[in-house]
Amino acid sequence: MFPAKEILCGIPPMGYKKDPDTHKLVIIPMHPVPDKAKITILFLFFTIFQWKNNENQKETQNKTNINWYPGHMAKTKRQIKERIDLVDVVVHVVDSRIPKSSFINDINEFTKNKEKILVFSKYDLCDKEETLKWKNYYETLGYTVILSELNDNKVKNKIIDAVNILMEKVNLKRKKNGLLPKKAKVMVVGVSNVGKSTLINKLVNKKVQTVGNMPGVTKSINMIKINDKIDLIDTPGVLWPKFESEEIAFKLASMTIIKEEVLPLDEVCIYILETLNKYYKEILKSTFGLDNFDINEVYEVYEIIGKFKNFPKVGGEPDFDRINKYIINSIKNGTLKGITFDKCN
Repeated sequence: MFPAKEILCGIPPMGYKKDPDTHKLVIIPMHPVPDKAKITILFLFFTIFQWKNNENQKETQNKTNINWYPGHMAKTKRQIKERIDLVDVVVHVVDSRIPKSSFINDINEFTKNKEKILVFSKYDLCDKEETLKWKNYYETLGYTVILSELNDNKVKNKIIDAVNILMEKVNLKRKKNGLLPKKAKVMVVGVSNVGKSTLINKLVNKKVQTVGNMPGVTKSINMIKINDKIDLIDTPGVLWPKFESEEIAFKLASMTIIKEEVLPLDEVCIYILETLNKYYKEILKSTFGLDNFDINEVYEVYEIIGKFKNFPKVGGEPDFDRINKYIINSIKNGTLKGITFDKCN
């Protein structure tokens, strides 16, 4: 094998040969290194460098996932585990547009075997055909699934009816053990910014939580009386410290479930446009004026959006910041409808 360092430096590799007269080892130049060998070694070095660089990026990403994880979320998980023995029914809220990505994967770990209701919030903003596939999927797993629109005034009765049905099972077990029926204790859980507080406000017919569009608005656990048969425990948004994949992270960021500082806003907006181009071309055109989207022509894409929305240029360039804010706000304020980024295969 050729000494790689000497080859790359252009130094002819050296070898050793036994002198027949003196019987000593002497240094002699080896044959010139073929160009193909140089190319091969350079390619190997580049491959190793690229691999090492990718590993460093993964390590950085993992650190980012840990660093952004708010301390109050870890505290919330601990509080849920401490109080779960008091709970009869868990109401788990997910975003209808990403019912898988916004689902708390370890929910069963810290809610044990409690009865569960799954609420699909913001149902009026999703692709109903796609989201109904997810509804059927979760029902096969034993969940009671309730669809809830932003201004759904009937969701309170839907949840109360579902809780009453589930409590019949709970109280039947108590009766067999010689215990009296009990008042339902219901815990509401969900990742940040999926509409939990909005749902709570509807359940109690008044504003009991601060409702905003920034993740992590609710910061404490509260006991709320729904009626004479049901008490409800609200919790802060819970989110895992690491994402299972970069794809999930971008889906959560697209729906403004995680803070904008976690992922670069321009990358999130590009992801939104790419996803719309893949699944919702008509929405892409009607909302942003784009007939198509080419990741290799981002500048032109932003020029088209700026022109479509009559945004003035800045220094002769598209106003990238304003366009990015327009893209993310179109999801945040609900003007971008009929989309579901999680696909149920």
